[in-house]
Amino acid sequence: MRERYFVHESSYIDEDVAIGEGTKIWHFCHVQSGAKIGRNCTVGQNVNISNHAVIGDGCKIQNNVSVYEGVELEDGVFCGPSMVFTNDLTPRAEYPKGRAGYRRTLVRRGATIGANATVVCGHELGRYCMIAAGAVVTADVPPHALMAGVPARRIGWVCECGQVLNERLQCPDCGSVYADDGNQGICPIRQIDRKQRAD
Repeated sequence: MRERYFVHESSYIDEDVAIGEGTKIWHFCHVQSGAKIGRNCTVGQNVNISNHAVIGDGCKIQNNVSVYEGVELEDGVFCGPSMVFTNDLTPRAEYPKGRAGYRRTLVRRGATIGANATVVCGHELGRYCMIAAGAVVTADVPPHALMAGVPARRIGWVCECGQVLNERLQCPDCGSVYADDGNQGICPIRQIDRKQRAD
């Protein structure tokens, strides 16, 4: 079934791996047993996808990223170059805990994690949030939040299309309008299809 997706000859795919149609896995990658990768994903150079990690459809994982066991990416997630996931809050080389000690990290649909950012395990990154390059995420992230710093703090809100919203929670690019969702996040109240607008 490998004709349904592309794997560069320098990469290694373990047994019992599910890879969706149209996905491309580039140089020097390792996909470990039990991992699931959706359709139309791009996996850059030197990426490790660990045992039982889950990656949705249409994700882009840039060079030098490790998606560890316990991490789940929903559809359309972007992982920037050399960003870091973790799965153990108290690791010791001399006292390994194994899978029982891993904390789950869930990255919701459309989220972006910038280059060299770190996501401390055990948290949820909300839909279409954006984590700035070099930020360190140590808590749950609301949907559409723009997070920056160490530790990461919300410095604004972003549209589904990726642009920073103005003070009226309106996108200066596509014109979509958002409102407080009552749960520390925002949600669209008038959304413009950017693809239709471009036509």
